[in-house]
Amino acid sequence: QVQLVGSGGGLVQPGGSLRLSCSASGFTFKSYVMMWIRQAPGKGLEWVGDINSGGGSTYYADSMKGRFTISRDNTANTVYLQMNNLKPTDTAVYYCAKAARSTVVAGVAWPNYDSRGQGTQVTVSS
Repeated sequence: QVQLVGSGGGLVQPGGSLRLSCSASGFTFKSYVMMWIRQAPGKGLEWVGDINSGGGSTYYADSMKGRFTISRDNTANTVYLQMNNLKPTDTAVYYCAKAARSTVVAGVAWPNYDSRGQGTQVTVSS
């Protein structure tokens, strides 16, 4: 059974930083593209970015480029989202998600996921 457990959210001031973590179990983590997605209040799901199975390639939505960094530790079955220079518009529930198949390619993986974590709230406000 796939489990994705996110952590690290909270309240931060504009310009601040947060690091989210997502611990995975129940599948061969190192074989799958992992994604981060978010949902702002009253809006639909938005792709944040993803990382290939080996961790060497990352892709981001335009509004996150230069501010967000995705990384993974395949020995710890964990994917991370480092968020810098946060803006109030980044306020959302953030989810990690597992690509639906091991053949899904990073960069074009969205929205081909089959499991996502419970979500962690990030609030950017002064």
